[in-house]
Amino acid sequence: MNSRIRHAYVHVPFCRHRCGYCDFTLVAGRDDLFENYFTALGVELKRLNQPIKLDTLYLGGGTPTHLGPDGVKRLFSEFHDALQPLPTAEVTIEANPLDVSESMIEAFHECGINRVSLGVQSLNSVTLKKLDRDHRESDVRQVMNLLGKSGLTVSVDLIIAAPGQTLDLVARDVEEIISLCAHHVSVYCLTWEVGTAFWGKRARGTLTPVVEDLEREMFELVIDQLSDAGYKQYEVSNFAQPAMTCRHNEAYWDCRAWEAFGPGAARFDGRNRTTNLRSVSVWIKKLLNNQSVTGDVDTMTAEGAARERLVLGLRRRCGVDRPAFFQASGFEVDDLAEKSIQEWVAAGFAEDDGRCIRLTRSGMLLSDSLWSAVL
Repeated sequence: MNSRIRHAYVHVPFCRHRCGYCDFTLVAGRDDLFENYFTALGVELKRLNQPIKLDTLYLGGGTPTHLGPDGVKRLFSEFHDALQPLPTAEVTIEANPLDVSESMIEAFHECGINRVSLGVQSLNSVTLKKLDRDHRESDVRQVMNLLGKSGLTVSVDLIIAAPGQTLDLVARDVEEIISLCAHHVSVYCLTWEVGTAFWGKRARGTLTPVVEDLEREMFELVIDQLSDAGYKQYEVSNFAQPAMTCRHNEAYWDCRAWEAFGPGAARFDGRNRTTNLRSVSVWIKKLLNNQSVTGDVDTMTAEGAARERLVLGLRRRCGVDRPAFFQASGFEVDDLAEKSIQEWVAAGFAEDDGRCIRLTRSGMLLSDSLWSAVL
């Protein structure tokens, strides 16, 4: 299988602290586990049948840069020959603004990292505090200035619909991000995940979500501001300057196969999605004892895989080309969702020229509520 895989994800499960909205696989304040993590990751990588030549490599978390410059170098040393980014590969690392320094940027260059995804979330001190973030707006400006001189591609994450956030605060955040010359912007509405600190505060009435209509207005405002500044919305949540789209995410949306390593990491072979055990300590222990770390295995039917492909395609601004979809999935779009598509077109949520079906702006804004009809 390795011969046709060109994409890999590596999960680094460490953070300085856990933000109140986060339900990702991570441990906070456990730097003592770094060494065992590196060793366990090396064991997992050695289980590959053959090296993988990569078009994209994505290091996510957690916060990979929490490892520090030497830790990032050590991480790449564990890859040895197992993961081999091609000369033209996109190699992305997620970063906390507090971790990025000149020495960290030097480590990026030394390791072949050419793209940084910066967890900005907001440039307003009140919003950052509400989001339980540990950096300040001044940290972001300083780091963006450093990265602007580095030659690296820079993507920033922005969260909207934070408790107490207004349209004006969202507009200011976007204006700042544009002024800092980010190449790529990912925009997410705050989600309230069961089991998080935010979920508990919401249940107790100490945090109140933004109302749905205001959330939609915020997203429309973001689309307008970024579009006016030359960013293209190429997927529901993602905006890029010309030629700056995220190739790794595009591989996911194209339903290409990818490998994944680390606790909670999920790999995909085109039909089966296999997720590693989420517990960091259990994942480490089992690998150090040469045991399996496979957790959940989700095997889709051919039709289920086609339906997922349809949804992922419709999330993209280019939409779904019927002949290409049939060639890739073996299913006709209209056999899967003809009635839903007709209803979306009638409601103004989609456009259909007979060959390509794509969501309109209104459809993009409501997309999460549309997918149940397809899946």
